[in-house]
Amino acid sequence: EVQLVVSGGGLVQAGGSLRLSCAASGFTFDDLAIGWFRQAPGKEREGVSCISSSDGSTYYADSVKGRFTISSDNAKNTVYLQMNSLKREDTAVYYCAADFPPCGSLLRLYSQGGDYWGQGTQVTVSS
Repeated sequence: EVQLVVSGGGLVQAGGSLRLSCAASGFTFDDLAIGWFRQAPGKEREGVSCISSSDGSTYYADSVKGRFTISSDNAKNTVYLQMNSLKREDTAVYYCAADFPPCGSLLRLYSQGGDYWGQGTQVTVSS
């Protein structure tokens, strides 16, 4: 069974940090691209970051560059999103998604749909 389990998230003050985890099972992890998306109320889903497990290539949305870092622990089949210098506008429900690489394809496909999603986790940044 294909499964993505998200952990992390919560409430943090602006300027603080959080780390999200996405643990994958039922996949051949080394063949995956795993992306993080977020959706705030009334806004469209946004592709935040992505990593290709096969070659480690990464993508960041302009809105998070320099503040968020995506990483992969292939031994644990887990991808992490370290979020630093959080801003109020980072408040959203965050989801991870997995599919075949490259990241560009995953981000395009999953911006509107996609088959393999983890459950969402709320990130709330207070001022």
